[in-house]
Formats: sequence, C-alpha cells, structure tokens
Amino acid sequence: MAEPAQADESTPLIPDPSTSTSTSTHTGAAPPTRPQIRHASYYKTQGPGAHTTHPDYDGDLGERLPYNDYTTIDWLHDLVKDSARHRRIHQQHATIRTRVAAWWDAAQGWVAACLIGLLTACVAWAVDVAVAAAAGWKEGYCSPKIWLDRAACCAPDSEACDAWQPWTEGESSLAGYAVYVAVAVVFGLIAGGVTMTTRTNLPAVTADENDADGKGKDQYTETVVGKQMYMAAGSGIPEIKTILSGFVIPHFLDVKVLAVKATGATFAVATGMCLGKEGPFVHISACVGHLVANWFPKYRDNERKMREILSVACSAGLSVAFGAPIGGVLFSYEEISTYFPRRIMWKSFLCSLVAAATLKQLNPTGTGKLVLFETNYGVDYDVVHYLVFIFLGVCGGVFGGLFCQANFMWSKFFRAFPLIKRNPVLELSLVVLLTAVLQYPNRLIRDTGDIVMADLLVDCRQPERSWLCQQEAKPDGKGIYYAWLISGTLVKLLLTIVTFGCKVPSGIIIPSLDAGALFGRMVGQLVPNISPGVFAMVGAAAFLAGVSRMTVSLAVIMFELTGEVNFTPPFMVAILTSKWVADAISADGVYDLSQHLLGHPFLDAEHALAKVRGLRPGSEHKGTAEDLIPPGNTMEDITLYTGPDYRVRKSTLRDKLAKLKARGLMDAGLVLVNERCICHGYLPEAELEFALQVLDKAGEDEEAHEEVDLLEGVISEFIDRSPLTIMANAPVEYVVEMFGKLGLRYLIIVEEETARVAGAVIKKRLVSYLDALH
Repeated sequence: MAEPAQADESTPLIPDPSTSTSTSTHTGAAPPTRPQIRHASYYKTQGPGAHTTHPDYDGDLGERLPYNDYTTIDWLHDLVKDSARHRRIHQQHATIRTRVAAWWDAAQGWVAACLIGLLTACVAWAVDVAVAAAAGWKEGYCSPKIWLDRAACCAPDSEACDAWQPWTEGESSLAGYAVYVAVAVVFGLIAGGVTMTTRTNLPAVTADENDADGKGKDQYTETVVGKQMYMAAGSGIPEIKTILSGFVIPHFLDVKVLAVKATGATFAVATGMCLGKEGPFVHISACVGHLVANWFPKYRDNERKMREILSVACSAGLSVAFGAPIGGVLFSYEEISTYFPRRIMWKSFLCSLVAAATLKQLNPTGTGKLVLFETNYGVDYDVVHYLVFIFLGVCGGVFGGLFCQANFMWSKFFRAFPLIKRNPVLELSLVVLLTAVLQYPNRLIRDTGDIVMADLLVDCRQPERSWLCQQEAKPDGKGIYYAWLISGTLVKLLLTIVTFGCKVPSGIIIPSLDAGALFGRMVGQLVPNISPGVFAMVGAAAFLAGVSRMTVSLAVIMFELTGEVNFTPPFMVAILTSKWVADAISADGVYDLSQHLLGHPFLDAEHALAKVRGLRPGSEHKGTAEDLIPPGNTMEDITLYTGPDYRVRKSTLRDKLAKLKARGLMDAGLVLVNERCICHGYLPEAELEFALQVLDKAGEDEEAHEEVDLLEGVISEFIDRSPLTIMANAPVEYVVEMFGKLGLRYLIIVEEETARVAGAVIKKRLVSYLDALH
C-alpha cells in the first residue's frame, strides 16, 4: 500500500480518532483515517476533529538534531544484558569448572585494573624520558649519550658539566636564541604533523538543495562526510567525558590514537609551549583501558561495562602525570565520570596504585621519588596569612573566569578565519614561534612547564641552589628580578589563552599551575618572614581551580604533588575562593566550554537542572515534558502502527528504517502503537536493521511484502516491551533525572488522561533542548 501524501495546512495532521472509522489492516501502512500522534495539550486547545497542524511542524524538512555524528548507548539495556550473563555463569551446577569460571568472572575487573595501571606507567615513563631529552636539545646535547637530558647527563649538584655541550657559546647569544626558536618550531611541526594523521570525518547528515522532483525541497540524506575531528588533538578530557556520559565517538580510543598522542605530546611539550602532558596522559590511559578491556568479553561486549573500566583507567592517567594516586581516583570521580559506584572506586584505587608504584620503580626523573615537586619549607603560616591566601584565590578566580571567556572568544574569532581553519599546523607554527620568542629571554619561563613549576616552588634556604634564589638573596637591586616575575606572569597568561585549543596534544593543568606559581611568587615577595614558595604553591592551586573548577581532587593533588600536607587548609581556602569567583564570571569551566566549542554532546544532570530552574514565567518553554515532543512529521516517521493482529510488512519496516537514516536519527527507533495509540513497544534503529538482515538471510527469495509477526519471531526478540514512559505534563526535571540517573536512551511521552502516545524523546533531543536554555 502506498504511503499517504504529506500533510499540508489544508489537511488535518492529527485528526481525532474518536470520530474516525478506522479500517486498519495488518500491513503496517494505515488508511487515511488512521489515528495520529498528537501533543497532550491538543485536547485542551482544539475541539474534536479540528483541522490544525502541529505548531512546530516544518513541512517536509522535519527536524535535524545536533550531535547526529554521535550515537548513544542504552545503559538499562546493557544492565539487563550483563545481569543475564551473570546469571548464566552463577546458576550452573556447582562443579570445579563452573566455580573457576565464576571466580574468573569476578576477578576480571581487578586483573584489568592492574594491567591498565602497569601499561599506562610504561607509556608515561617513555613520554617523560623523551620529553626531558627533546626539551634539552633546544639548548644543547649530552655528548656521551645524546638521548639523556641535562639533569641525567650531569652529576647532581655540579656547577660545571663538561658532558653537556651547548649549541653555541654564551647563554644569551643571538645564535643560541635563534637555535632555540628554530628547534622549537621544528618540534611543533612534528607534533602538528603526526596529529594531522588522526583526522577523521564522522558520519553526518547534510541538506540537499533539490529533491528528486526538482521542486527545491530540503531533504536530509546520509553522507560519508560529516564532522571533522582530530582524534589526538587537545587534552582529550572533553571527549572522554562525552564517552563516559553514554555517547560514542568512533576510533577515539584506537591504538593508533594512543601512539600518536604519546608521540605528539612528547614533541609538543618539548617546544616549551604553554601546555602540559597531564591532560594527554588521561587520554592515553583511556586508550590503554580500551585496549585492555577488549581482551575481556565481559567488557568488550557491553558498552556499560566498558565505560566502567574506562573510568578506572582515567584515574591512572593523572596518577602517573603527578605521582598522585589518590588524586587520580578523585579526579576521575569529580571531573570526568558521570557513573562512579563504589566498586569502580575500588578498582580505580588499585589501578592508580599500580600505575604510581610502577612509575616510581621506572624512575623517569632520576630522583627515585614519587612526589614530583617535593618541598620542605620548614615554616608554618599565621592567621594573617589567610588574607593572602584569600587574595590569591580571588586573583585565581578572576584569571580562571576571564581565561575561559577569552579562550572561547579567541577560538571563535581567530580559528574561524578560513586560512587558519584549513591549516591548523600554520596556527600551531605561529604559536610556537611566538612562544619561543617571548619565553627565551626570561629565564624563569624558558624551560618546559614542569621545570618552571619546580623552580618556582623552591625554598631558598640555600641561595646557591638556583638562579631564582640568587636573585632573591640580593640585598638590593631586585627590580629586574621583579620585572621578570611580572612579565613572566603576563606572558604565561597570554600564551595560555592562545595556545589551548591548538591541534596538538596538550593539557591546561601545568600552564595554569605555572601562571599561578609565578603570580604567587611575586606576591610572596611582599610578605615578610615566610618563604615566597608557599604563596607560589597556593597561587598555583588557585589559578588551576579557577580554570578547571576542580575542588576536592585538586586539594589532594596539590599535597601529593608537593608533599606539604600541612598546607592543606591554605589550599582549600584558595581553591574554594577561586571557584566562587570564577563561577560568578563564567558559569562553565574550561572543559565544559571545550565540549561546547568542539560540539560534543554531554548530559550532566546537576548542570541541566540548574538550567531548567532558570526558566522564567512567560517563556516559550513550559518546563514540562511536552516541550520535548518532536515535530508532527518526525513522529509520523518514527511511529509504526501495529494493527489489531500485530503484523506488518517487511517493506513497511524497510521504508521506516530508510526514513530514520535519511533524517539522521541514528539513535531513534520506531514507537509501536496499536489502533488506540497505546504504546506496544519500542524498536531501536540498530536492532531493526539487524533484524531485517537476519530475515533477509533466512529467506532471500521471499517477497518484500511478506508480513512479519511482532509478537513472535525474529523481530519480536528485539522489541523493548517495557519502555519507560512519562506524562506530557510532568516537569522537565523528571525527564532530566531519568536520563541522567538511569542512563536512558529514549523515553516515551504519553497523554495524561488517555495514556496515548504523545511523543518520543531521545537523549540528543534533551541535550539540544538544554543547550537552547543556556
């Protein structure tokens, strides 16, 4: 039977079924008077049989949701799937073999956590050693062994080192300046070049200007060219948060991306740019976690379980980055994961422990210590110093809020130029050149970020230990040193704004710590009878809190990073103050803004509820589930009328599947309704396509109009007979909580009085709705 003509303004889109004489058959294609899906408010605003169109109806165009490049997982479906697998293992007869199988099933998560921690530490060791060596090549080389950095080449505490050979004579010579800049640019080109190899086009939906009839209608058709992504660029944290919230980014965790991320991060950090390897380490650990999880069918075949092990893996990334195993667990819990039950925390604890202990034994820094920036100031702080800590928190919050807005505007403005947009390596080269030119003259910021941080936290009880201490030990003539501190702070702030977002592996943690430490050291010069390094340490925490909005995990990371447990209260004061001030300036942290800028979907129930609470009376949104009902023609395409005997033609199913794909509704499915518009079930698109393939293989010669039973047979096995529903007049907060806490992929909206289907909302529609409220 042919499909009915498209509705227009002269045709009733939603006739009243109570006045129709339906003669629906089991073909799946309804007669002209079939019942139609409508808004719950229809009966309140229209009389029976009224001729109207849906207020959101947009003709042949239909809706085109954002984020069509991403698919979503069904947390509840995967929960049931894993429970069934668990029952099959544990309900067998108690034999030695079944007991061993049950034991192995329970132990797989712990084994995977250990392997992830071990492999992540090995990759981190290789990157740390390579970064230290490559960074030193900008100024010289170790003559006995060129792969050694300056610290490893020279004996500890030695003022002169014959083994280290600088490229030019004289530390401040123009030739040395030129070599430093040239080598940095070469490293930047290498880092950018390898990053470009991970460019990927995600599938998307584009608009055709003319349809087959040449009438100029806009129709959406699936194409192979979609959103362009550089998988190894950036820190990877926004993308990992997107994945852990239930979305899928194809190939983001592949082995190739792991190799490119490690290589690109090595050369990117070695340039001296205002970026760090800590963010990339989180991405690297997630790639390792994905690789290890694929060795275990328990995780490989269940997307929910896979995300559990990825949350475990992320803790190892920060653990090896800072030597902070507890901070790594809290970072995964606070900043990255949306689902983090206690069993995941225990496995994260083990994974982080193994990673940190392994890295300590590998000893990439040559100190044999886990603490990266160990300090021992030997002094205590007074109550009056809390005023300085609060001041640093305010300054860190101001910088964090302004940084988020400035970096967002810079990305929208500068990177929108066609030349820069088409040539990301050109932008990278310009940033590297600018960085090298501005940083080389200032000894405080010439080295890579971790070395800068270590120098700024030094306690100058032995002035001969460093150039910085020698400057502070001078009885007078400190004006130039203060100028270097001030200019270094300003240069770091400026370069961090223009660097973050370049198409190269990079993180924001170390640059923020450097800027805060420079500012804190400068403020510390004005406070008597206490080491300026204390304020550099607290200032670093304040600035990072303002940028990232981390709180508990950051406080723990700071005392693990420095070994100064006694200064935990100052850390907490500065971090809380910084977060409050930064939130007042910019509601979102750098990772949230990056997700928005990069176009990644993300559903955070807490932030979503804050947006919903901001709805004002009289706005276009009613604040109910009714706001989320799709346009009428979209509902027409995703609705399958079962008929009285619950049988449909295969040709009807294929036609419905083609319409879902044409609209790009890759996460949608078919809502099965009977002649009274009561929901009979839900058939997701992926399951529908697979079921049709099974049917075709089972009977290749059968005609396309063969009827399929929805109660028995292949199709029936893929139908969700109990989809969750919600009343159309329910507060939208209910919808947010259900999607956020239960991990739903779809939700059926029904009318209040009749329980008839009013609409179906998928996760992407909810995210799009929330974005519109921002």
